Amino acid sequence: MPIQVKICGVSTEETLDAAILGGATHIGFNFFPKSPRSVAIERAAALVQRLHRDVTAVGLVVNAERGRIDAIRAQTGIQTIQLHGEESPEFAASLGGDVWKAIPVKTRDDLAAAAIFADAVSHVLYDAKPPKGADLPGGTGMRFDWSLLDGFTHPLPWLLAGGLDAGNVAEAIGRTGARFIDVASGVESAPGIKDVDKIAAFLKATADL
Repeated sequence: MPIQVKICGVSTEETLDAAILGGATHIGFNFFPKSPRSVAIERAAALVQRLHRDVTAVGLVVNAERGRIDAIRAQTGIQTIQLHGEESPEFAASLGGDVWKAIPVKTRDDLAAAAIFADAVSHVLYDAKPPKGADLPGGTGMRFDWSLLDGFTHPLPWLLAGGLDAGNVAEAIGRTGARFIDVASGVESAPGIKDVDKIAAFLKATADL
């Protein structure tokens, strides 16, 4: 099975097209206002119109209210929602449809949170836990110790995120066995500024794995 890749935080036509051309299977749109990758609902709706049928749009939110999530789905057509905050399993389950949950990881014990969401979401995403008090819950360029996943029984389909780039993604996949990868800062020239060449290089690095 080919590696699935989500390019997260896309906000321009040029970088969206580069991701599609390179073979990305998922495109992430960030709706967290504090993020440098944040896009307005109207902007995301226009970008979603450029997606091919075989590319899935994912909407990232952080501790968003139900009404905000409903508006994103209704106005953009994005049906897959990635929860990247402190949302509860009950809230995740209440959303219906396809919902993912990010699990911040620093120690082996952090992985236990994945099981709590086993009946509430379709996928979990393991990302590096940010420093206490950080403004952003992800997309920081930090990576966690991949050895923490050694021997772990995943309760759900999962994605690997956190500090990935074209230079280390093959190692990450080989080390963890991940078949679904998420990248944001690793394909940027500056926070929130996606780079078409870095997107191409990242997708090329995963194409034959």
